[in-house]
Amino acid sequence: MKNVDYIIVGDGYAGLFLAHQLIKNNKSFVIFSEGRKSASQISAGIINPVVLKKFTTFWKAQEQIDFLKDSLKEIETYTGENYLINAPIHRIFHDENEQKLWLKKSGNEELSAFLDKKFGSLNGVKNDFQTGKVNQSARLNVNGFFSGLFSYFEKNDHLVKERFDYTKLNPSESVYKDISFKNIIFCEGMGVKENPYFSEIAVVPNKGHHIKVKLSQPIQENITIKKKHFLFPTGNGLYFYGGTYDRDQLHHHIDDSAVTQLVNGLSEFYPCDFEVEEVHFGFRPTVKDRRPIIGRHETLHNLYVFNGMGARGILNGCYFARDLFRFIENDIPLHEEVSSKRFQ
Repeated sequence: MKNVDYIIVGDGYAGLFLAHQLIKNNKSFVIFSEGRKSASQISAGIINPVVLKKFTTFWKAQEQIDFLKDSLKEIETYTGENYLINAPIHRIFHDENEQKLWLKKSGNEELSAFLDKKFGSLNGVKNDFQTGKVNQSARLNVNGFFSGLFSYFEKNDHLVKERFDYTKLNPSESVYKDISFKNIIFCEGMGVKENPYFSEIAVVPNKGHHIKVKLSQPIQENITIKKKHFLFPTGNGLYFYGGTYDRDQLHHHIDDSAVTQLVNGLSEFYPCDFEVEEVHFGFRPTVKDRRPIIGRHETLHNLYVFNGMGARGILNGCYFARDLFRFIENDIPLHEEVSSKRFQ
């Protein structure tokens, strides 16, 4: 029988940032990974404190950005790599009204640290009304982050490469197969709908597509361009462009309409030829009030849920992993805004 403090079920941002909290606090754990690519693993990895449709920010944005940067430095101490890519977002303005709105909002106390007051112009793309730079924005090296952490887990005997079987869990004895545990945390994204202990939580799938394209003329490397969607280089001569948001077309194959939307979106500002080389999609677990869902099972007090990271999975997963850890270990109450109890 193997004894651990924690079992983590799920291998997206929530699960991996939670594992980081356990490593940092010398807790023993195993993490279950089926080996299928989660929505997190195909995500753009954008780290962005601003909602770029309306030029607003969100709850705890500055705290989350600061905490993420610190956490990535801590992760570097055991993986040997920092996965933060300093490639700030440059938002292409649609018209003069957007320029004016940006300037007006940049005077707001909560936005002044994020919206650069100086406008710029980019080479190689159409930006007739210039661009605004989002200060403190960046990207995560998504492939590096997942492969680096999985490799660390494997070397240190934390990784269980199999699908979690709920029928083999005995919560009253704190045993799963041949593993005894103190706490088990389900970080399964949309997989939670098959979880008999937490299937009722209020997460809604949001399907996102992105394309990988080959551009006939390269663009500036050290930035992330945003108009309708995000464009940035991924290496191998390819560029990521995406992602879409769809709450209706939830079948498990590619939507041609989403691909058309992306091709049209890119054509709007990229004036040269490009070829679509790959299409990917995933299902983000979103919540009506755009806050994660974190909590303890009502009767089985060694079972927890950590879900609903939505489109800000990196920031939410990183920041709230600490809150969940403190809740379990030190009985520090969760923010009402993220507690699973808010829906009861």
